[in-house]
Amino acid sequence: MAWLVLVFSGVLESVWAVALGRSQGFTRLVPSVIFVVALVASMVGLGYSLRSIPIGTGYAVWVGIGAVGTALAGMVFLGESASLLRILSLLLVVAGVVGLKLFH
Repeated sequence: MAWLVLVFSGVLESVWAVALGRSQGFTRLVPSVIFVVALVASMVGLGYSLRSIPIGTGYAVWVGIGAVGTALAGMVFLGESASLLRILSLLLVVAGVVGLKLFH
């Protein structure tokens, strides 16, 4: 269960990161509210997960999911560059996250 919560919390990290950018410095209400709700839920889930997952592994997996998810959201929804090197770099992050899960 802790791993499922950790993955969901990592996805929420992407949500709050995108919402933070869309809030335009907290001048837009809806993205600002989404940011706060997703941030709190993400942190609560991370905290819950770290009760049974080692902190080094859990935090790195959480950050990796958030980083990859945010970069993908930028490429797919926000028109950011989707070059081959960026995609290969994201695959390296995914490989690292999978390795941390497998060898913790």
